[in-house]
Amino acid sequence: MRILLTLLLLTPAPILALPPRAPQPDAAAPAPVAMADAGEPYASWARSGRRFLAFDPRGDGRAAEVLGDLATADRIAVLVPGVDTRLRDFDRGLGGVARRAPAVQARALYAALRTADPGARIAVVAWLGYDPPEGLSLDAARDLRARTGAAALIDFVRALPERAAVTLIGHSYGALVVGLAAPHLPRVTDVVALGAPGLGARTAADLGGARVWSALAAGDWIRRIPQLRLGHLGHGRRPSAPAFGAHPLPTDGVAGHDGYLCPGSATLPAVAAVVLGRVEAVAA
Repeated sequence: MRILLTLLLLTPAPILALPPRAPQPDAAAPAPVAMADAGEPYASWARSGRRFLAFDPRGDGRAAEVLGDLATADRIAVLVPGVDTRLRDFDRGLGGVARRAPAVQARALYAALRTADPGARIAVVAWLGYDPPEGLSLDAARDLRARTGAAALIDFVRALPERAAVTLIGHSYGALVVGLAAPHLPRVTDVVALGAPGLGARTAADLGGARVWSALAAGDWIRRIPQLRLGHLGHGRRPSAPAFGAHPLPTDGVAGHDGYLCPGSATLPAVAAVVLGRVEAVAA
């Protein structure tokens, strides 16, 4: 058993092709209309002036909220959440913990960007455009949902205004989605992995030329996930491993697995600097 585990840990992760595209459903209703039809709290979100590019309450739900003006943005950050994220937690966070909410994280990043450069033309998207796995399940240990999510993310990014540079930011399992999508998106300048179990790649060089950044806090339990790849099981080498070749991001002030984009963490302003293209300062 010990020999087998050693072999698994040392086995490099293969470069995976994305799954065939599934037939696309008929066009959904515009997001404000769908949100009004879905009732509360979604109807209130629409009435308050929040802007959603997509919304679908079916199943665990889908949503994409934008902060800032996509039409004039020079730089766009797309946040992809991880395991257990559902539409019902989009605003309140898993278990009612706000720092886990994609919408809350997007607002924190947008505020950090505005603080760093008040005149920058930026937009931040909280993208829940796929069905993340539930809990510490077999689906969470496999890459199948990430591959489906990557195909949807590729379509989404390709539809963004062409003038803008795009940074993909994946948290936990969402980093795997980002890692599988990035090689198919040459317009992506930077990939940021926060608390990532793996990116589905052997090295940063396999991600299509984007700069790759990684933050893994000392107290993040994701460190206990084995670095292995056996077929669709496992996510390969962690981007925080020196051999992967990612640029490290500071993690001072990060608590646990969900605190990377919390105000007061060192990671939040560093990610903002990456989005703004101030990579020399971050790398230094």
